Amino acid sequence: MELLDRTITEQDADAYVAFGSSQNPDIRYLTRFRTEDPVLYIKKTGKTGTMVVSQMEYERASRESIATIMSRGESGLLDYLREDPRPEMAYAKIISVQAGKKVLIPGSFPYGIGYHLSQFCEVVLDTGTVGAMRAKKSAEEMKNIRTVQSATDIAMEQAVSLIQASKPKKGVLFHNGKPLTSETVRSLMHKTLMDYGCHAIDTIVSCGRETALPHVLGTGSLLESEPIVIDTFPAHDMTGYYTDMTRTVVKGEPSADIIEMYDAVREAQDLGMSAVRPAAKGSEVHQAVVDFFRDKGFESNTQGFTHNLGHGVGLEVHELPTLGPAGKELVKGNVITVEPGLYYRGKGGIRLENTGAVTGEGFKSFTKFPREFILG
Repeated sequence: MELLDRTITEQDADAYVAFGSSQNPDIRYLTRFRTEDPVLYIKKTGKTGTMVVSQMEYERASRESIATIMSRGESGLLDYLREDPRPEMAYAKIISVQAGKKVLIPGSFPYGIGYHLSQFCEVVLDTGTVGAMRAKKSAEEMKNIRTVQSATDIAMEQAVSLIQASKPKKGVLFHNGKPLTSETVRSLMHKTLMDYGCHAIDTIVSCGRETALPHVLGTGSLLESEPIVIDTFPAHDMTGYYTDMTRTVVKGEPSADIIEMYDAVREAQDLGMSAVRPAAKGSEVHQAVVDFFRDKGFESNTQGFTHNLGHGVGLEVHELPTLGPAGKELVKGNVITVEPGLYYRGKGGIRLENTGAVTGEGFKSFTKFPREFILG
């Protein structure tokens, strides 16, 4: 919490204040508490943060959270609500008493509470301090991400094995006498992830020309000799930590253009992973891949390589740091993706993605499933 303490001091604030449920990744990070109900969090310099919870959650929060726990009754919330039934006003009054006269709030802070709070305190908007803290992972956080990645490797193996076992008939892949669809593969992956205590939504299983659009979900029958992009980004049910993984496969004989694209993307991923190290700028790693593609004859615009090379992964599937034009220096402890891709309308798309850590020796991939392309 040193960075947060330093920011509070630099802003000459009395405290940092946040509000939300554990669906808010900053709240989850600051409290290590899992709850669907919103909580109030107050952090003063040099002190453990305080979390205000309902009486019902008091004992559980005391056991599970790293914060000091205060009940809503102890905070005065119930008394304030008797005076004025507006909860936003009641929370504003609590903050003014508990936090001080100048408070630092994140951009996600509820406007209603902030509006009333400005009547009692000077309110200063923080510019992403907790997000920057979250970018550097602890050993425990890395273990959490490796755990969900291990399950993801298994789910990907199940998907690829299903495609590999399919039989083509008039250009369509069949399995057990039925067309093999994006929906079938997606469902298998989601069920497998559930077996390992993880969950995923919107897993991409796209095929053929639709793979030219990186985030098309994919529907309908999978096709022979066409690229199939499988991109899944599950989270662990208990810890809330994500991973992100993509593979591209073909059942059959792909065109020469698709083979050329795949080979270039695989080389680009190797280049990107080899360029990752502490003090390397995310912008420079990204540009190295842009330059590589250019030398291979592939553009980086609205076609070709159309997105950033990678991003941080943690309590959000997309977080700091960035491997893109705005990327800053990487540090040991970052967990990032390296995911080059090429996309051309009328041909299709290719993407490969690994998640791993920035270590003193470079990029250490958590993703273990091999990069198979043409399936027998």
